[in-house]
Amino acid sequence: MEHLHLAAEEDDLYSGYNDYNPTFDSEELDNDAGFQQAVRTSHGRRPPMTAKFPGTAIGGRALGTSFGSRMPMASSMGRPMTGAVQDGAARPMTAVRAAGYSSAMTRGSTFDPLGQSKGPAPPLEGKSEDTPDEKVKILEKKVNDLIEESCLAHGLGDLQLSLDRAKEAGRKERALVRQREQSGNADHINLDLTYSVLFNLATQYANNDMYAEALNTYQVIVKNKMFSNAGRLKVNMANIHFKQKNYPKAIKLYRMALDQISNSHKEMRIKIMQNIGVVFIRMGQYSDAITSFEHIMSECPNIKTGFNLILCYYAIGDRERMKKAFQKLICVPLGIDEEDKYIPPNDDTHANLVIEAIKNDKLHQMERERKALAEKFIMTSAKLIAPAIEVTFAAGFDWCVDMVKSSQYVELANDLEINKAITYLRQRDFNQAVETLKTFEKKDSRVKSAAATNLSFLYFLEKDYDQADRYADLAMTADRYNPAALINKGNTVFVKKDYEKAAEFYKEALRNDSSCTEALYNLGLTYKRLGRLEESLDCFLKLHAILRNSAQVMWQLANLFEMLEDPHQAIEWLMQLITVTPTDPQVLAKLGELYDSEGDKSQAFQYYQESFRYFPSNIDVIEWLGAYYIDTQFCEKAIQYFERATLIQPTQVKWQLMVASCYRRSGNYQKALETYKDIHRKFPENVECLRFLVRLCTDMGMKEVQDYATKLKKVEKMKEIREQRVKSAREGSARGTRREGSASSDSGHSSHGTSAKGERLSAKMRALPGSNEPYEASSQRDIDASYVDPLGAPMERPKTAAKKRNEEDEFADEELGDDLLPE
Repeated sequence: MEHLHLAAEEDDLYSGYNDYNPTFDSEELDNDAGFQQAVRTSHGRRPPMTAKFPGTAIGGRALGTSFGSRMPMASSMGRPMTGAVQDGAARPMTAVRAAGYSSAMTRGSTFDPLGQSKGPAPPLEGKSEDTPDEKVKILEKKVNDLIEESCLAHGLGDLQLSLDRAKEAGRKERALVRQREQSGNADHINLDLTYSVLFNLATQYANNDMYAEALNTYQVIVKNKMFSNAGRLKVNMANIHFKQKNYPKAIKLYRMALDQISNSHKEMRIKIMQNIGVVFIRMGQYSDAITSFEHIMSECPNIKTGFNLILCYYAIGDRERMKKAFQKLICVPLGIDEEDKYIPPNDDTHANLVIEAIKNDKLHQMERERKALAEKFIMTSAKLIAPAIEVTFAAGFDWCVDMVKSSQYVELANDLEINKAITYLRQRDFNQAVETLKTFEKKDSRVKSAAATNLSFLYFLEKDYDQADRYADLAMTADRYNPAALINKGNTVFVKKDYEKAAEFYKEALRNDSSCTEALYNLGLTYKRLGRLEESLDCFLKLHAILRNSAQVMWQLANLFEMLEDPHQAIEWLMQLITVTPTDPQVLAKLGELYDSEGDKSQAFQYYQESFRYFPSNIDVIEWLGAYYIDTQFCEKAIQYFERATLIQPTQVKWQLMVASCYRRSGNYQKALETYKDIHRKFPENVECLRFLVRLCTDMGMKEVQDYATKLKKVEKMKEIREQRVKSAREGSARGTRREGSASSDSGHSSHGTSAKGERLSAKMRALPGSNEPYEASSQRDIDASYVDPLGAPMERPKTAAKKRNEEDEFADEELGDDLLPE
């Protein structure tokens, strides 16, 4: 031990550090003259003194370091040098090495406490994916991502993509199970993930109508005892059987699911029992359905169950129970707040802002939808049972109205009264309907407007336009924003041919309700009557975008393009129209007419033939087909069409003349002669018939030729006399008109007018044939009028009578205003 020397005994390396040095006393700096001088002048901004170069401005003064003299230095001479190196030796500066200082610092080393001179830190080592645990985690993440993608695809409506993702998730999950088994972690299988994969796969199978695969997948889940509460999925399996109309199997599964659900899940049990009742209705077992629905109404009543219960009572014809079920239905609580809470108070600004924010939020929308559904069920129930619960439907409606008035649905009583009027209309009892609607004239504006609208429409249908106009004004006064009232007003103005004013009412109806198709249709018709075809075309094109399969709209578009001299577009629209109404003979005839005007006889013949097949009584179609066969030298086929025209118009002599002409052109002169004789017996004064009889008898050398020639001369002479009388009557009428216009006194005006009127009347009487005179075919359209050669010069083809434009049709047939009555 004597040779052992402690460092503290020889030299204390840290001696002197606890001594107080007044140089570092910052509290006495204000009294330090040298420091204050350095602050005020440039004395303190001299270059710092270092220990490297002894020959500096301080001369031969000793360095103020720990290796030099330990005498204190003034602060104006610079701070004391610490950590300096002398003779290559360094002493420790402090006992704390973590500050970045080192007692072994060498000459020329720099101050680097953060170690930045060593360069950037090496990158972190990545985890190896080769380990079994990492592979399992990656596979689990992929499976979860695929399930999420499948659900998102279903939400976007892409059912096939959702099924593909569900199948892929199933494959990945099976690969995950194998991976766990290979790594020896079979006991750590993620059952929740397996359940999610199978459940999503079964759901997507069901959404894609692959019911067998869905049932198999659900069966795998249900049979696996490791899945808790899997028995609830039997409800889904029962729903699939219900869609397949396998009702007994559906009821069995519903009841199995009901047995496996505890009484604590009351809401779910109620829904399953409701499904059971619906299945019984489909099977026609109304008594069993009533048992289920009555249990639900006693435990947890709701609107749908109450409505189904009324249907079952109606099916079995139980009047008293129908009444009780209706009373239960209108007493079902909706669970929504009153509308009064959405009325903002006038004095509270903060409350007004809150109410404005929640006035149209999703909760309020849900409340409105629930209330609208309840009102729909109540209205439907009342209309259903009203004729059945009493002797007359009026008494039944009155009972329903009384019950509704005493319930929370007071506003529905007026709607039921209007439905009572509509029921009268369906029974063709217009007087009772009008009387019922007139009772609303003194009620609130909404009901008054609805009743007046219906009354206006009723009078319009009866062509009592003054009353229709009166009630349309009443409806508009009660509710100016009622589009149906504006349409009725426009209709009454339309029939008075004030089209500009009618268009204004239709436009106002569209401003109030942009989806009002009746107003848009009638506005298009109005523009059509005004000759503003382009604006009318715009209206019907907009209407076609709303009503894609409306035959009336397509017909109007085709007609407008025809009026705009664009037959190709007209044909295109008519081709679309026959896809909607393929058996409409009018559309087929119009197509034939357009193709005929374009010179395509074969297409025209095809459509005319189809039109004749569906409606063989159209004279224009019959005439065109007969003329077509004559042009193509098939006179025998033309005979059947002209004979049908003779049956349709037996008083028109031209069809019988055409039949005789076809016989003559086909070489059957004997049949032609018999036909002409038959025509002469029916129309003895027909000039054309007598002419052909004379020619045929002359050619055939018959003795009757002289008799027919004598009759022909007599008839022609009578015809000339008749024409002269008509001509003289017209001249006398013209002179009387001139005398009437030149008369200056009222009496003279009256006498001349009476004289002229009498002359015109006598001329008309003279021009008309006598009571025993037959119709004379002297029209320019008579086919045989152009014949010269009795042996058969080429026959001139008759011109098909052009169809009248749709603007000549009655407005009541064109408008879409027939839906103004509420459904």
